[in-house]
Amino acid sequence: MKITFKEVADESCTFIIEGTHPYFVNSLRRTLMMDIPKMAIDDVEFHLGPIRDISGKEYESISPLFDEIVAQRLGMVPIPTDLDLFTFRDKCKCGGEGCPSCTIMYALNKKGPCTVYSGDLEPLSGNQYAIKDQLIPIMKLTEGQAPLIYATAILGRGRDHTKWELCSGVGFKYYPILEINNRKIKKPQDLVAICPANILQVEDNKLKVTDPERCMLCNSCTDLEPEGMKVSADSTKFIFTFETDGSLTAVKALNVALDQLEKKFAEFRDKVSEMQ
Repeated sequence: MKITFKEVADESCTFIIEGTHPYFVNSLRRTLMMDIPKMAIDDVEFHLGPIRDISGKEYESISPLFDEIVAQRLGMVPIPTDLDLFTFRDKCKCGGEGCPSCTIMYALNKKGPCTVYSGDLEPLSGNQYAIKDQLIPIMKLTEGQAPLIYATAILGRGRDHTKWELCSGVGFKYYPILEINNRKIKKPQDLVAICPANILQVEDNKLKVTDPERCMLCNSCTDLEPEGMKVSADSTKFIFTFETDGSLTAVKALNVALDQLEKKFAEFRDKVSEMQ
């Protein structure tokens, strides 16, 4: 097996896998989506009643949205996650009561009129847990509104709830193979116009492919010029891409996914050995 990284950023990654089978690549896709632990807000406490600021002005601890809607939006905010520090509550030494090893507490108290953003969540455990994406809108407050909210983030997996799903846009495709027979192509400019990936161009009256990896395997070109174009796919070579929500970097997510797969295969191998 050979892996070639094409693009690596903090929150996205694209690489090419050669010499393997679709079911192995798909197992990596499913692991990235469902099995990587991350922190997410799971419990939200709303305090009701009047609130006074320093000047003595009185506000009401309410918002224009139902509490359930606010809680759902807070649950989808990406929370910074340190997998070397945090553990699942059911495995924590605190017995699930909540401690710095399994829980992050946030407070939210904004006074209207204003827009409340994800960055307004104040971590009670230190600034290292401040929300990185601070411009996610949560709600708009009108005059006299000042909700007082406490939110608790815990570790979970995507298979349990979508708020714990770290990766999105996870997918792969067969590596495209494009063959051109310029002698049989009648209208090369029409092929350039019809290609949705914009990877065809004409140079010196000959059709050329600029970036075969961007081919969508749609076969639009072969439908137009069946004798001059041939599009196929390498069933042992794949282009893999995914993004994260920022809770973990793309490289960290990939390493964790590979560790998870290794543990599962080892467990499966041990189970099979016990049957012999």
